[in-house]
Amino acid sequence: MLLLGAGRTSVCWAGRRVVEEGLVTGSAGNISVRVRDDRVVVTPGGARLDRLDERDCPVLEMDGRVLEGAREPSSETPMHLAIYRETDAGAIVHTHSADCVAVSAVLDELPPIHYYTLMLGGIVRVAGYATYGTPELARNVLAALEGGRRAALMANHGAVALGRDLDEAIQNALLLEWLCGVYLRARAIGEPRALTEAQLGEAVERFAGPGYVPPAGPAVARFVGGRARLLPPEPGGV
Repeated sequence: MLLLGAGRTSVCWAGRRVVEEGLVTGSAGNISVRVRDDRVVVTPGGARLDRLDERDCPVLEMDGRVLEGAREPSSETPMHLAIYRETDAGAIVHTHSADCVAVSAVLDELPPIHYYTLMLGGIVRVAGYATYGTPELARNVLAALEGGRRAALMANHGAVALGRDLDEAIQNALLLEWLCGVYLRARAIGEPRALTEAQLGEAVERFAGPGYVPPAGPAVARFVGGRARLLPPEPGGV
């Protein structure tokens, strides 16, 4: 019997989903899910995410020790483990989607030209560039996620999205790609109007009231101070 078979099956499902959604191509990108508090299932290095087998997906302790798996863990495993140690994320998706990569190569943060930015916990930051798979990159991504952000861009590289489960992490990755695409289209026309802090605050207040449920699911205005946490939705939604 496979160790953490359900978690490995869910990672394989997520691999097929991100390919279908156009968030990754070939063996680019990686996925993981936290199983219990002390173990993680991650995609193997160099694997086509739409062709994963449960036996391929390594099971790791939180310190990186491999417990089971036919292949070596993804090179970005240190980043995944660092995020799990510092946040309450239940799943992580790292993509190389085109619009995210384009924005990450130019900007230091994604201007909030749409209030859906708040669904990712606040203005999306761009983590400073570092070589993939290094502790420096993990530190840079953690810094970009500070304050409860549920997604970040990675300079000249891609994006990372967090969720309470894999479905939510994928939804957040899709939302980030959409926001980047909207920005790029607007920028092709002219200088986009970014929402002000006051306008974003008004949207947060609307989110706290009845009658609207954000498509990304969880509560959104979680971007002020403190240790990064993924919080459950407020009763009644937005």
